[in-house]
Amino acid sequence: MDAMKIANSIPMWIACGIPVIFVIIQAVLFARGAFRAGKKMGLKDTQMKRAMKSSVVTSIGPSIVVLSGMLSLLVSVGGPIGWMRLSMIGSVMFESIAAGLGTSAIGVTLGTDTLTPEAFGMAVWTMILCSIGWVLFATFSANKMDKIEHKLSKGNAGMLTTIASCAVICVFSAMCASHLAKPVYSVFQKADQMTMSSAEKNALACFLGAIIMAVLTVVANKKEIGWLKEWSLTITILASMILTVII
Repeated sequence: MDAMKIANSIPMWIACGIPVIFVIIQAVLFARGAFRAGKKMGLKDTQMKRAMKSSVVTSIGPSIVVLSGMLSLLVSVGGPIGWMRLSMIGSVMFESIAAGLGTSAIGVTLGTDTLTPEAFGMAVWTMILCSIGWVLFATFSANKMDKIEHKLSKGNAGMLTTIASCAVICVFSAMCASHLAKPVYSVFQKADQMTMSSAEKNALACFLGAIIMAVLTVVANKKEIGWLKEWSLTITILASMILTVII
């Protein structure tokens, strides 16, 4: 039987739809719990609705990137698996690499060779098994985070905010560093060539995104434009992607 027929079959859609439904239910329960907790803390409905609106708007940009990754997985391992994996994990790079490693174990190159049922099974198992560590770590360490945070901050709320901000900056810096490892000036040295390598495109997109975000942030703060602050991430992602493709 053709592997893609298996990958896009009705039973596969049902099997992949069940965990996605659980994710949606979990999101609704968390949102409802957060809303109730906000009222107990004395927050007004308008404040919480404004925060929810900002969160929804901010998520649009990253969601578009995830959608583009889902389209690539749709072609390689079928719609149900791509839909399920990126609805639960959301790491485009991880899913593509894991699927490729799984198929290569039996001599099939993902996206190049014809996908066999065995290769499809290896891709799915690799994507699932390689992400179990994240689930286990979060499960057994989540209830200990409060103690760790209290010990690091020593009861100082300002220190905890600083630690959290530094952690976010470090995570994004590490992500950017992986794309900026190769000299970016090679892009200009190879100006006579018609194409750039994927590493050069990633580095260029990273620099363009930093510049665009900096400009939008300055303009939004000086002009006090609220909607621009909310849409800045989405605008930055789309603009840097489009400019990178054009260049």
